[in-house]
Amino acid sequence: MSDSLVQQRLDAFARITAVGEPYELVDREDIRGPVQTFVNAPTSLRQVYEDAASDVEFVVAEDQRWTFAEFWNDAATIGHLLVHDLGVRKGDRVAISMRNYPEWMLAFTAATSVGAIAVAMNSLWNADEMAYGLTDSGAKVLFADAERLALLESMAEPIEGLQVVAVRHTGSPAADVELAGRMAEIGSVPMPEVDIAPTDSALILYTSGSTGHPKGVLSNHHNVIVALMAWEVEYGALTERPGNVVAPEEGSGLVPASLLGIPLFHVLGLHAVFLASFRGQRKLVAMYKWDASVAAELIERERIVTFTGPPAVSGDLVRVAQSEGRDLSSLLSVGGGGAARPPEQVGQIDDTFEKALPNTGWGMTETNAIGTIIFGAEYSERRLSSGPALCVIDLRVVDDDGNELPSGERGELQVRGPSMFREYWNKPEATADSFAEDGWFKTGDVAYIDTDGHLFIVDRIKDLIIRGGENIGCGGVEAALSSHPKVIEAAVYSVPDDRLGEEVGTTMYVTEDFDETELREYLVDHLAKYEIPRYITKLTEPLPRTGSGKLLKRQLRDDTITELGLG
Repeated sequence: MSDSLVQQRLDAFARITAVGEPYELVDREDIRGPVQTFVNAPTSLRQVYEDAASDVEFVVAEDQRWTFAEFWNDAATIGHLLVHDLGVRKGDRVAISMRNYPEWMLAFTAATSVGAIAVAMNSLWNADEMAYGLTDSGAKVLFADAERLALLESMAEPIEGLQVVAVRHTGSPAADVELAGRMAEIGSVPMPEVDIAPTDSALILYTSGSTGHPKGVLSNHHNVIVALMAWEVEYGALTERPGNVVAPEEGSGLVPASLLGIPLFHVLGLHAVFLASFRGQRKLVAMYKWDASVAAELIERERIVTFTGPPAVSGDLVRVAQSEGRDLSSLLSVGGGGAARPPEQVGQIDDTFEKALPNTGWGMTETNAIGTIIFGAEYSERRLSSGPALCVIDLRVVDDDGNELPSGERGELQVRGPSMFREYWNKPEATADSFAEDGWFKTGDVAYIDTDGHLFIVDRIKDLIIRGGENIGCGGVEAALSSHPKVIEAAVYSVPDDRLGEEVGTTMYVTEDFDETELREYLVDHLAKYEIPRYITKLTEPLPRTGSGKLLKRQLRDDTITELGLG
């Protein structure tokens, strides 16, 4: 990226966040050190929702439609149910476990509007995992659909003190209240009055839990709101660059509209798609579960402008767009997140969609989804980059002793900013261990930052294979494998080896005409000899993933080790 583009971005930030502007930034001392945050941030998520309550169309779910005002009114009815029927008080935990139904969003809006802490539970958990999340969070109320109610019914012991609200289901012995019927009885009522401060806790999001029990990431209202505002500043700066059309132009006939095709229990779906829609007055078209053909149909019918999803999901959309001939010309951006996007997919998005610009970024549940972003031509030029930091985020790369490294040198990525989570729920030791002594959060990512401020994630610290003393980054091997035309996706992991300590193994989703010999010959030109996988497992179906789109590497690794008899 040229020096002029770097300076243009910095100048735009300076103008948008200057004294007296709506996005004015100020220095403040946070609980772990100095940060910059927004002077004019709403005091709570409740204020965000109330300020958005207009007659503009908001949620679309199959044959149901809500305006922002109608949505707020229904959320108020649920707020009344929580406070007056179920005795929810400020700080109580209200868990939500269901598909992406409108009731998920309504329950979240209601809970966070009456001062409760919304617990966004992974709807793909089994009964034991669900019991752990409910017990760990100390949930007072659970909103659950039929599938999750069945899990509750299967538990040997009920969760002590839990009140269950059934969503789209009647007759469950596990349920205390049936939502639709009770809402009809309550009718239209105001949202109960509760004083909510910016520092009051708002939500718990559980990490994926692919290794051991998941950790509950606790954030307050300001943490979430500042993340939403940081995106707004970034998109404002983007519009000042030639060729970046990120919102419908006047006279285009389009309105801001997003497709929700990823789970709401993941920070990308919850923050970047759902919550960001309030301040942007953006129509939100909800899918109960991901189906690429249905997604293409909805994009065409509802004239969707923006779509965000992990690489597996955006890759599905590319393939359907190429094969089904849908009119997807309304799309202006195809965003990524949750996992690294294969570089070739960036070009596929450019080639497949008439107007849509590819974008991606780096963020974590612990940062409330924000960190970096890269868009359009810059992304096409630097397909391995996650982009420069957003305006309120500070990044640094440190060595093993915690010393900051110069540009271009690899080490652990650390981050700080006003969107950082407060703590891991009920895990003070894990919280303390995750922060450096000076308050920077230790991400566990191996990264470097170039001279332009662009972040490059190299690997996870724990995702390295040490083969005979040689460090092998799993991400690099996965990228090489995925570049082969007959490999759709690949997971790389270590396999124990008596002589070398660890060998390289991979499980791949491949086409039916895949040839292993051909792949090995191909990899000679793309990887060092010691990096080429010794063990290859081939599948003709997608690899298993968590609900947030991350590959279940531990499961794949364990399956391979068992099959090889090395366990």
